[in-house]
Amino acid sequence: MTDHGGDWASFEGTYGVPPLDFSANVSPFELPAAVRNAAKAALTETGRYPDPQCRALRKKLSAYHGIPAAWILCGNGAADLIYRLAGARRPRTALVTAPTFSEYENALTLWGCRVSRFSLNEANGFSITEDILPAITPELDLLFLCEPNNPTGRTTDRLLLEQILDRCAACGTLLAVDECFNDLLDDPAAHTLLESLQRYENLLILRAFTKSRGLAGLRLGYTLSQDAALLEAMARSGPPWAVSALAQAAGIAALEDQESLKALRRLIRRERPRLAAGLSALGCRVCPGEANYLLFFQGIPALPQKLAQRGVLIRDCSNYHGLGHGWYRAAVRTEAENGEFLKIMKEVL
Repeated sequence: MTDHGGDWASFEGTYGVPPLDFSANVSPFELPAAVRNAAKAALTETGRYPDPQCRALRKKLSAYHGIPAAWILCGNGAADLIYRLAGARRPRTALVTAPTFSEYENALTLWGCRVSRFSLNEANGFSITEDILPAITPELDLLFLCEPNNPTGRTTDRLLLEQILDRCAACGTLLAVDECFNDLLDDPAAHTLLESLQRYENLLILRAFTKSRGLAGLRLGYTLSQDAALLEAMARSGPPWAVSALAQAAGIAALEDQESLKALRRLIRRERPRLAAGLSALGCRVCPGEANYLLFFQGIPALPQKLAQRGVLIRDCSNYHGLGHGWYRAAVRTEAENGEFLKIMKEVL
């Protein structure tokens, strides 16, 4: 049983048809032809092992982000790298926000780490505040932040992020920032700590091709850090050949296709407020998200089951620490799909 959205296989096993899936925050667009063709061409390489160091992909990522290739480690999706980080670092103490992506805490506790939670409040839109700074002490080994946060879709004020980074550096705390949804923000450059990598050895950034590039099924993520020893330890803390030849080829092609990413960003910018307004009109409390998904509260009993009976999947967020029953997350999809979702929601409510 999965703790995440996107469980289309269980849905199809129950209902016999594919769902209208709002539970997974991935691109609603078809895979660009150039990316699909690159993956197909890589099928000729399946008779040999893929490059374990992902040299060509790291070279492409190096040029894309303007950082040395030696600062990049690729993995089997961001989740793979989260677990590798926990295994390589083996922190004694860590801090995560609540709510946030569950795999941070899952990976940390696997290695016996004591994890504390910094609670986010609905009253301020689940934003991180300066109250988190006193929680960063020399006893804290690792802090995980998700920017924008999942499932709230909120970003942290840039000045506060820099204060957090400075505080972590002063305390000897590693700051791991998950920027997997950064490319889907209206202004990605305003919300990334990429430019801080050169100044801070205690900063690690996670990225993935899953959401913005539509490669969830191929599993491709990467982490950025100037700490060569940490990246080497992460590489050793999991099995070799983590990234298939198909995923490496698709990633290279995806980085060359900026137009599809721009089109996706335009779609989200247009459809997110429309979807939020539609949910609000139906009596839902909607968190002012900034990414390609919206967190909302609706107290009607068994809402996911009632929507599933009409062919729609949403993410039940009751298993997120800091939330509970009645909280749900819906992805921002195409205009037609969002309209169909709101229509079915109205019928159910």
